[in-house]
Amino acid sequence: MEKKSIQLVIITGMSGAGKTVAVQSLEDLGYFCVDNLPPILIPKFIELMEQTGSSMSKVALVLDLRAREFFDSLFNAIDDLEKKEFFHYQILFLDASDEALVKRYKETRRRHPLAKTGLPLEGIQQERKLLEELKGRAQQTLDTSNLKPAQLREKIIHRFTDQEQNKLTVNAMSFGFKYGIPIDADLVFDVRFLPNPHYIAEMRPKTGLEEEVSTYVLKWTETQTFIKKLEEMLTFLLPHYQREGKSQVVIAIGCTGGKHRSVTLAEYIHKRFADEYTTRVSHRDITKDK
Repeated sequence: MEKKSIQLVIITGMSGAGKTVAVQSLEDLGYFCVDNLPPILIPKFIELMEQTGSSMSKVALVLDLRAREFFDSLFNAIDDLEKKEFFHYQILFLDASDEALVKRYKETRRRHPLAKTGLPLEGIQQERKLLEELKGRAQQTLDTSNLKPAQLREKIIHRFTDQEQNKLTVNAMSFGFKYGIPIDADLVFDVRFLPNPHYIAEMRPKTGLEEEVSTYVLKWTETQTFIKKLEEMLTFLLPHYQREGKSQVVIAIGCTGGKHRSVTLAEYIHKRFADEYTTRVSHRDITKDK
């Protein structure tokens, strides 16, 4: 009897970043979900699935990694999964800024499990250091700092519905450097060297979504040269990302305020690759300073 391919999602990340919402969303998509499984039990769980000929084709495991000794078990389990022909796994790492996490702990009046003094920030910073290597091994990272639970659920459903269609999703995002670099970006490009519409009075209140602004940004020789080189790079990279098993790529393009140049270029990338990939565009900071 031919073995069925099993999709395994390992959900982990910062405490308070939304793991509960993530696993509930995957459960709604038909995943068999196990919450807070100790990493040392992953090989036994996989072995049971193989021995019983499980009919489950989509499985999600939530791992809460606050102890150093768990990491060796997890990385060993991941290394073993890579050798199994019928298991396709990925790590979904949920992250959020220190400020957002502190606010959530204060709102819920919960105590961070690693905060010896009871101050949430102490535990958050310690946990961030512990999870640094794991975050580097994640195929997907999602920043939940500015997301409400319903928005996070929507993002999870979109991401994993697209994944089932086996097509890479390219997310083009504009942002303003003055508000910080998006922590879930895979590729970051700085376009602050381009001529800035902000210094033209009639364009200042407008955005890169308006034709007058986008035409201005795109007309310059340096913009066209940048676009050509960026297209060449992405045309090379994206098929390799897809072959490696990535289902999402976040391309973040930043200018000073995130309203004019970055918006124009994010829109361009969104349209340029729409025929080859599932593409989405978002403008993180476009409404700020209004």
